[in-house]
Amino acid sequence: MRNSKSIKKTLFMMILVIFSASSCAKAPEPAEPVSESRLLLGTSCRITLYEQESRALFDAAFDRIAEIEQAMSVNIIESEISQINRRSGTEQTTRVHRDTLEVLLEALEIAQASDGLFDPTIGPLVTLWGIGSDDPKVPDQQQIMQTLEKVDYRSVAVDAENSTVRLPRAGMSLDLGGIAKGYAADEVRTILREQGVESALINLGGNVLTVGKKPDGSLWKIGIQDPQSARGDYILIAALEDKAVVTSGTYERFFREDDTIYHHILDTRTGYPVVSDLLSVSIIASDSFIADALSTAVYAMGIEKGLELIESYEGIEAVFITTGKDIFVSSGLKGQGASMITLDDSSYTLAD
Repeated sequence: MRNSKSIKKTLFMMILVIFSASSCAKAPEPAEPVSESRLLLGTSCRITLYEQESRALFDAAFDRIAEIEQAMSVNIIESEISQINRRSGTEQTTRVHRDTLEVLLEALEIAQASDGLFDPTIGPLVTLWGIGSDDPKVPDQQQIMQTLEKVDYRSVAVDAENSTVRLPRAGMSLDLGGIAKGYAADEVRTILREQGVESALINLGGNVLTVGKKPDGSLWKIGIQDPQSARGDYILIAALEDKAVVTSGTYERFFREDDTIYHHILDTRTGYPVVSDLLSVSIIASDSFIADALSTAVYAMGIEKGLELIESYEGIEAVFITTGKDIFVSSGLKGQGASMITLDDSSYTLAD
């Protein structure tokens, strides 16, 4: 029989071997990201999960986007927005879901803040130009002036208590395309968080929303597109946590006629595409909902008035890119906030 010293020595050696083996084992590698895309809201919607792969989670997220599309798309004949539009000029109201009511109220608030340069009743003007459709055209001046008479956010009749909406003038129509994707992105984030997801990317047609940080604890690096180059070429890189980046620019949708380019951001004062030395405006905010609407509003307002509007919101920042390759940013992106963005193209200049 072995003595006690021999037994202790044997046990010590066994523990040492076990410890050595465990210390040499590789740390578990981060899970590979899993993505899925579906065509919804008239664009490619992509969700990327970094912690868990769940068919039920993807289905729940995309079903929520589809639900929002069914309520708000002007291209779906039985959507709530289409019903409101068909009843314009009558006394008949349309009862709407909480989603539609919330999005419309936010759109009307941004419309007021931007003096109507973002206007959810722009539907008739969008239809008249047809930019992004198979048959875009430049309307004549008389058509434009007649159509502008139907664009007026102030006349929308909303009964929030009873969730009803009515357009008082015949031919008026709502178009929530400039804000619905932002709302949908925020709703997807809510679903992911409720299921314990801490790291994810939501990209709805270029409207990007980050969930938490990357799995390794670092910030997400989101590129801001070069509006004068091919998609995927970036001017700036934004380092973000739980933030949305939404960009509006002339490069997104346009057509050419008689050597003139007509883009899709329409000026509610003139009825023509906005004339500006801006190529794009990117909004950085905690919520994609407001960033979506503000990106269009601020582009139409221009740098001076647009910056003034952005500075009136707490925690919302903007990046303006001009035709002269100058980049202007809101105050929160200067000083200590400058660490949020990095210039990635030396041909552009960050203006003071």
